Amino acid sequence: MASITIRNLDEETKRRLKQQAARHNRSMEEEARQLLRKAVVEMREPSIAAAIAAIVDPIGGVELDLPPRAREREPPTFDDFPDDEP
Repeated sequence: MASITIRNLDEETKRRLKQQAARHNRSMEEEARQLLRKAVVEMREPSIAAAIAAIVDPIGGVELDLPPRAREREPPTFDDFPDDEP
């Protein structure tokens, strides 16, 4: 596993990290790991749905004319097969 060192962390930030870690019953180191994981996940590129929504939501969305759904064919009945009973 990788390690990092954070230098020049001001005392107020360290104090708040310690308090937050205590609230979550974690060490300061584990709390920092969790915060970094969360920050990195939030940096991921948005999904295609989110990207499209970001474009169309400001203009009120887009109405699409969808064709009615219909069955392509009737489901099989299996009437032509013999019964399994003797």
